[in-house]
Amino acid sequence: MNKKIISTAAIIGAIAIIFGAFGAHALKKVLNLEQLATFETGVKYQMYHALFLLLVGTSVLVSEKAKKVIYYLVVFGLLLFSGSIYLLATNDLTSFDFKVIGFVTPIGGFLLIVAWLWLFFDFFNKKS
Repeated sequence: MNKKIISTAAIIGAIAIIFGAFGAHALKKVLNLEQLATFETGVKYQMYHALFLLLVGTSVLVSEKAKKVIYYLVVFGLLLFSGSIYLLATNDLTSFDFKVIGFVTPIGGFLLIVAWLWLFFDFFNKKS
């Protein structure tokens, strides 16, 4: 599981850098400041959670069961949270109105919060 978590973290981190550069250069010309800030929020949270997965994947203090649960919470949370933010920030560039999927953003955020709390409770309940 550790190899899968660390590999996923590396891919998520690399994509965050690519999206950050894309936002700073290509999207800067076609989005307003508010849309760029929204896009950047998605990038930040994606990178934070790539680092979070690296921490979880390399830690011996986290149980294997918790690693698996945290992994899926983060992956699905990022897809819903950052993914929807990217689509909503660039909504004006397409003919499809992504505002209809805006309800998934807080669901993704909730999954990310649960991942952090899962880590806390796993560590808190660990036998010394």
